[in-house]
Amino acid sequence: MPASSKTIPVGRPIVLIGPMAVGKSAIGQQLAHQLGVPFVDTDAVIVAGHGSISDIFAGRGEHAFREIEARTVADAVEAADNTATVISLGGGAVLDSGTQQLISRCTVVYLECDAQTVASRIARNSGRPLLAGDAMGRWTAMFATRRPVYERLADITLDVRHGSVAELGARLEAALREYAAAQQEVEK
Repeated sequence: MPASSKTIPVGRPIVLIGPMAVGKSAIGQQLAHQLGVPFVDTDAVIVAGHGSISDIFAGRGEHAFREIEARTVADAVEAADNTATVISLGGGAVLDSGTQQLISRCTVVYLECDAQTVASRIARNSGRPLLAGDAMGRWTAMFATRRPVYERLADITLDVRHGSVAELGARLEAALREYAAAQQEVEK
């Protein structure tokens, strides 16, 4: 049964951020299902409209991809304005200053992990252009650079190192309820 909109941050999209392969899409879908709200995966929207991310990188470069990504995130946040839509962002989307400003109007959830958590997922998925070559070395270096940004932008941090997608979705829903209650207390 979907949660009442009064138990989650009302009127604000819920944006999931974090490094590649942390589970933003799977956990986002799970949370949206639990809450009975729409789910938008910005990477999936990019692929549907522009082709594979690998092909965009190969044919047009990272800069072109980041422009497409920023527009896609802006469209998703604008379309979800005043709703509790769950939006999953690509790992590097938060590097764009415009995206950072846009998601400040949302409830931002940082899915926190470590290299060990994502190693098997990265090993299975060779289609990540920024991880060509030494995938774990590159992931670790990018994460070290991006982690402070994720932490700064987050309203809620969810450790995703342990638990199934369903368990993590339930923990995130509980964290959102606690956050909403705390926000209501601040507004009183």
